Formats: sequence, structure tokens, C-alpha cells
Amino acid sequence: MNLAIFLEQILNGLIAGSMYALIGSGIALVYGTMKVLNLAHGEFYMLGGYFTFYLTVQLGLPFWVAIPLAVLLAFLLGMAIQKLTIEYLIVRENWAFTTIAATLGLSIVLQNAALLIFGERFNSVPYYVDGVMVLGDIRLPWQRVMIFVVALATIAAMTWLLKYTRLGWSIRATSQDQDAAEVVGIPVRRVYMICFGLAAALGALAAAMLAPISAINPWAGIPILLKGFVVVILGGLGSFPGAIVGGLLLGVVEAVGVQLTSSEWRDVISFSLMIAVIWWRPWGLFGKK
Repeated sequence: MNLAIFLEQILNGLIAGSMYALIGSGIALVYGTMKVLNLAHGEFYMLGGYFTFYLTVQLGLPFWVAIPLAVLLAFLLGMAIQKLTIEYLIVRENWAFTTIAATLGLSIVLQNAALLIFGERFNSVPYYVDGVMVLGDIRLPWQRVMIFVVALATIAAMTWLLKYTRLGWSIRATSQDQDAAEVVGIPVRRVYMICFGLAAALGALAAAMLAPISAINPWAGIPILLKGFVVVILGGLGSFPGAIVGGLLLGVVEAVGVQLTSSEWRDVISFSLMIAVIWWRPWGLFGKK
């Protein structure tokens, strides 16, 4: 195998993995804080793609305005959904099962709503930046470079938020002990709502960045949700750093595996890696036993 081609595949794997990390970190954030497994997370990705499409293509807004607006819309929608549904379920008995059933139903509702509103057509968004970056024999489109830079900046911002802000301290305290957090005055319900909104925003951002190279359709959230679950299983369910590492690892393994085999084996490689990690370390790379 040509070394330059191999390095290109590694870089492409890191770029794809950075998007997987955004998806997985949203799932991990909700589960780590609320212990809710959100099966509708893929639909926030799908809606983020549609928001971006209509803001850029239909309304003609520049991408640097449309993407933050799409992320904001997804954030507000995520908070509204949590307030209207999940908040009333997590205080009941058997809430773990009821929240799974509710998010699964919500996923179906959002898919069908998107089908009715947007139709069956596969839509796409023009490239945000043109041209190719050349590093010796390695060539990468600037669009993919932009995706990677935005993903790294977002991950850094989320890490800073969780570690060094009052909101982040509240989220971490709530994830460790909800009752103790309430005793010291942390508004746990508001923390839950914000976490759900942040997870939706992360999914929407991933969709907005991938919109120029991936089709936008009502079913776009299904495959990305499956990859998100692979990521959180690799990193450890509920671990935010684990989701980031798991996403990057999955992207690189997929890229190298596809280069050695073919693109038809991509999902086989992903789920084989997941099964291997479950077999060797069921609690994930960063999870607790």
C-alpha cells in the first residue's frame, strides 16, 4: 500500500471519527447525567441536517450564520422535548424502561414528521469551503479539514465547560449523586434539560458539518445512532472522554479496515470492534467496572 494513501486514510478516519465523537459524546452526556438511554438522538442529527439545508439553500444564509442557528434550534428543541416528556417519566417507577420506550416512540414520531414535512427527497448542501490542502503527496479537501477543526474546537469547548464552569460543576455533581446535588441547591431539573439540549446541539452540529458530503433525508439518523452506540460502548457508557476517544478510534479503524478490504465491510468492521471490546472489557475503555 502506498504510504501517502495510507496516511490519507488515517486522516480521513480521524475526520470521520471526530464526527462520531460528537454523536457519541451527546449520548454519553445524557446517560452519564440522567441515566437515560436516548434512542431518539439520531433524529436530532437528522433535524440538524434539515435545519442547515433550509437555512443555507432555501434562505440563502452564509454557512457561518446558518450553522450556529441550526445548532441553536436543535438545542432549544432538545430542551423542549426533555421538558415535555422525559422530565415527567424519570420520577416514576420503572423509569429506565419507560424512558427507553418513550425515546424510541419519539424517534419514530420525528422520522415520520420529517417525512411528511420535508418529503422523501435526498437533499444536500454545497461545500462550505472549496479547494484541496496539499501536504507533500497527501491531498485533503479543505471541507474535511474544516470538519476536523470544528470538531476539535467543539470538543475543547465542551471539556472546558464541564471542567471549569459553574454549569459544568453542576452537571458533574448531578451525574455523581442527584440527591446530594439537590441538597446543596443545584437545580437538577434544569441541569437535565440543559444536558438534553446540549446533546441535541452536538448531534445537529455533526449533521451541519457533514451535510455537504452526506445526504440529508428522514432516515439519516438511524445509521449515525448505531455508530454513536458503538462509540459509547467502546469508550464506556456515560463517559464523555471515553466517547471522544472511542469516536476517534472507530473512525481510524474503519478507515484502515476499508482500505485493506472494501467499503462494504465498513459496518462489519465497526461492530466487530464493538464485540471485541465487549468481550475483553465490557465496561468500555474509560468506563467503571
